[in-house]
Amino acid sequence: MSSSSKPHHRDISRHLTDAITSGHFVVGSLLPTELELCEHYKTSRHTVRAALAELQRLGLVSRRKNVGTRVEATRPRDTFRPSLASVDDLVQFGTEHLRQVQSIEEVAVAAAVAKDLGCAPGVRWLRISSLRLDGNGESDPIGWTDVYVDPAYSEIGALVQESPDTLVSSLIAERYGRQIAEIHQDVRADTVRDAAMAKALRIEQGAAALKIVRRYMDADGQTFEVSVSVHPADRFSVSMRLHRSEP
Repeated sequence: MSSSSKPHHRDISRHLTDAITSGHFVVGSLLPTELELCEHYKTSRHTVRAALAELQRLGLVSRRKNVGTRVEATRPRDTFRPSLASVDDLVQFGTEHLRQVQSIEEVAVAAAVAKDLGCAPGVRWLRISSLRLDGNGESDPIGWTDVYVDPAYSEIGALVQESPDTLVSSLIAERYGRQIAEIHQDVRADTVRDAAMAKALRIEQGAAALKIVRRYMDADGQTFEVSVSVHPADRFSVSMRLHRSEP
């Protein structure tokens, strides 16, 4: 760790993950206390807690009051179950999972894709195709995402390459000032028919998958980005919290 600046919680979680997977901390042992980790990494308790929460989400540790953080496994879980209840939750999801760009190109979409995007066939979009990686990036990819944006946002391609842990919508907001006001999300069962996608995801062509289409809209209700994500069925599920309306 560099001493020139405070580490991000993702840096700490990756460092601790490496220590666990390498056997430095064995299954059944306790990690240093929060205060000891704060001192070691020269950072705040809030940052350390966020890092430990990430390790717990990966199934590497368990945490109990008055006991500490115990190592439970040497390999992260492959299955990821996000809880997405708001735009902020989705943005946080994007910051926690690395994007490995496969291609960036302007395309005229075919009829099947146009149906997902809610446009006419042949409309041109800038397509950013990426693998999404969980944890330290060593486990199987959790999904493949094609992000479609207006070709006028051509500079986004370079920004995407430079910021692999930032949502494309956040980059658009920073660069062009266009903010998310609402996201429409459709989730449905599908199969992975594309051979190149199946190979990148390390699954068989035709395997079952979860397909998620998200349409990002601004305050005027205009769609400025659409993402189409395909997740192998055994690696991803979506959890939502439902609250009873007040009478």
